[in-house]
Amino acid sequence: MWVYEKKLQYPVRVSRCNPRLAKYLIEQYGGADGELAAALRYLNQRYTIPDRIVGLLTDIGTEELAHLEMIATMVYKLTKDATPDQLREAGLGEHFADHGPALFYHNAAGVPFTATFIQAKGDPITDLYEDIAAEEKARATYQWLIDLSDDPDLNDSLRFLREREVVHSQRFREAVEILKEEQQRKKIF
Repeated sequence: MWVYEKKLQYPVRVSRCNPRLAKYLIEQYGGADGELAAALRYLNQRYTIPDRIVGLLTDIGTEELAHLEMIATMVYKLTKDATPDQLREAGLGEHFADHGPALFYHNAAGVPFTATFIQAKGDPITDLYEDIAAEEKARATYQWLIDLSDDPDLNDSLRFLREREVVHSQRFREAVEILKEEQQRKKIF
């Protein structure tokens, strides 16, 4: 179904080791409004959405997996040269004790990922509004991460991700309008 191209969707560069910034970015890795939750939400919802919208959810869900890969790369690059003391000072001591240098799906506060982050109601319009809200929350989080970061190289990638959330939100809004128009036509006839 998918073809994997062995490169990131957008280049990820970091200026220097910065475990504190990595801790913040983990929010978009395993948090409620992060990339994993978005990918799983959209790839799950596509089974109860009208056929003409399925491709949209598949495409965006797949792209969210590419974003997850970018976030993982950012975290790795920001922590790969960090000492245990630096990780502890950044608030990643518990993570390091449990997982060493490996990533784990949790948010910036260390709360593990849970399936309750993934919403699916089975009503196409309801689910699409949930998706719009999820994209807007992710957009806001990316802006806050940019505000927290002093790394111009990393901020370039974060701005890319923020703008993709805007595009996704717009596509979901368009899908809602298509479905509402179809509902109106059915009421007329």
